[in-house]
Amino acid sequence: MEDIMPFLPITVEEMRQYGWEQPDFVIVTGDAYVDHPSFGTAIISRVLHQAGYKVCIVPQPQNDKDYNRFGRPKYAFLVNGGNIDSMVAHYTAAKKRRSDDAYTAGGKSGSRPDRAVTVYTKKLKSLYPDVPVCIGGLEASLRRFAHYDYWDDRVRPSVLIDSGADLLMYGMGEKHIVEIADRLAAGEDISSLTDILGTCYSVNAAEYTPISGVQECGAYELVSVPDEKGKRLYAKACKIQQAEHDAVRGRTVIQRHGQKIVVQNPPMPPLTTEEMDAVYGLPFMRDYHPSYEKFGGVPGIKEVKFSLIHNRGCFGACNFCSIAFHQGRQVSVRSRESVIKEAKQLTEMPDFKGYIHDVGGPTANFRRPSCDGQLKKGLCPDKKCLAPSVCPAVKVTHEDYLKLLRELRALPKIKKVFIRSGIRFDYLIADQHEEFFKELVKHHISGQLKVAPEHSSNRVLKRMGKPPIEVYNRFEKRFYELTESVGKKQYLVPYLMSSHPGSTKKDAIELAVFLKKHGLHPEQVQDFYPTPGTVSTCMFYTGLDPDTMEPVYVPRTEREKAEQRALLQYFKPENKALVLSALKKEGRLNLIGTGPNCLVAPDKRQGYSAPKKPKKTIRNIHKPKKK
Repeated sequence: MEDIMPFLPITVEEMRQYGWEQPDFVIVTGDAYVDHPSFGTAIISRVLHQAGYKVCIVPQPQNDKDYNRFGRPKYAFLVNGGNIDSMVAHYTAAKKRRSDDAYTAGGKSGSRPDRAVTVYTKKLKSLYPDVPVCIGGLEASLRRFAHYDYWDDRVRPSVLIDSGADLLMYGMGEKHIVEIADRLAAGEDISSLTDILGTCYSVNAAEYTPISGVQECGAYELVSVPDEKGKRLYAKACKIQQAEHDAVRGRTVIQRHGQKIVVQNPPMPPLTTEEMDAVYGLPFMRDYHPSYEKFGGVPGIKEVKFSLIHNRGCFGACNFCSIAFHQGRQVSVRSRESVIKEAKQLTEMPDFKGYIHDVGGPTANFRRPSCDGQLKKGLCPDKKCLAPSVCPAVKVTHEDYLKLLRELRALPKIKKVFIRSGIRFDYLIADQHEEFFKELVKHHISGQLKVAPEHSSNRVLKRMGKPPIEVYNRFEKRFYELTESVGKKQYLVPYLMSSHPGSTKKDAIELAVFLKKHGLHPEQVQDFYPTPGTVSTCMFYTGLDPDTMEPVYVPRTEREKAEQRALLQYFKPENKALVLSALKKEGRLNLIGTGPNCLVAPDKRQGYSAPKKPKKTIRNIHKPKKK
């Protein structure tokens, strides 16, 4: 393969093979080292190396010896928790410890600490107190302000304050890191880097001079108080933080933490197409470091090794998703030529079998910004592009994505091109031209297409920032019509979520009835997981919708969560008792029985049976009319 160089060093021996005696930067990460563009450490390390810097990597350090492996870097340590938040990596939505970790060699959990960014930074500061530490990646990005921590069940301070880091990079960090590196190399002190877009820094409150237009959130000491006033201030802070996360119109946001002030500079503009092409054209090895082979490799590479990322950002901006607060709502894309070049590289890999597993990103079928106006004015701060309905200003088109897929299908050595990233079905069904929909059904589904209606209750969908269920119903109907027209047996696999803020047991029952009607038996359902940085997590903690300050019902007890989850899998025998309990409490005895519309049979051991309709009525339902 062309344009391939060895892995960047993770040992002193490898560093010396590069001819280096001291690294300029040392990256300390919560993941095993995988040199693939789906991994943040790989991208940042390659971007820095391309810019002329010596970069070494310490994956998942366990002791002081690991932290000291390369000694003192010339400029700084760079810390991230890995591709996902370390707490999400360790715990389920029920706060149970996971036994597996897809980003660790061998796939076993336990190689990174809880709150890895804070732990790593504190250790580095104790070992090298005068060396700058810059933090970034998803964990740091989403915790940049005071945030509700589900695992502690309290509001924690900004990770910048908690960890003692010198600088925090939020969002996708390619531009940030090069500017930081160049300025440190030019002799600037880390404390002077207070004007870099996409970064947060802390300053003594007495020394801070507010600039015009700065937006101030409620202080940590106020928003962390778990009473009505504190929660209202928290919700208002959330709205400010979400609204200002826009690279065009975003303003500086500050939040006081005792005698310190956390200052968030406006976001860094997303990469242009030319810049994205350059990043994804870097010489990645596209695999895990060979030292992990003895452990069976790193499982996280399997799903992405033969996949192609063509976009970033998501203007869908579902309330429970962190992508909008990290990557941003503005979509940026690679050129078709760049994606095709990478696909050709994949076909030359020895273990390539002819199948491209995915051509996607946060949302597969976005290939342009939602509207032209956002490029000059930014995205609207007070409404969504697609919910509750598609904004009239949104330009719905799949033309360029369709061209890309056709070009990929035409490449030699490629048998099939699949789409496994989330398809935004409301955007798809809004397209007046069906070429993409037809070719999606004909060429790009491996039997099942995963989509995310998430719920069937419009009350819940409103809180999720999703379109009404009627939109999904139209999509589903047309999907099966097109599938039948090409003579295939293909199915939709809906992602569903239980216990989201706003979801009552009545809503969960409504969803169970929807699933019964549509003949769906989901094998997996997801309890709402309150992760840092999302609007839904704000609702979960405060009981308020930050956009409207309206009260929101929140399922909190383990019993209710279990009942809502069981209703989504009402057909499983082990869920029968919970389903019966929920139906009885809500007075839905009509759903208990053996009829075609019932969810569960009565439990006769408890001496209970549901009311039955007269046999005559049942017998005559389908009786043909007399002619």
